[in-house]
Amino acid sequence: LRTAFQMGFLLFVPFNLIDLVDATVLMSRGMMMKPPTTVALPLKLLLFVLVDGWALISRSLLQSFAT
Repeated sequence: LRTAFQMGFLLFVPFNLIDLVDATVLMSRGMMMKPPTTVALPLKLLLFVLVDGWALISRSLLQSFAT
């Protein structure tokens, strides 16, 4: 259970940081009517793919069951 919380936290923090930066940039550029999710979702997917997210998650799960 502890490993699951750690994995969830480590996944949550970068995505939350992307949301904060995205909303800040959109507001500073005066794009108040554009939903932040239209910009943040592709950035989140790109980050997940670039860090090889599926391999990291599956490796962590397998290691947690092996110990």
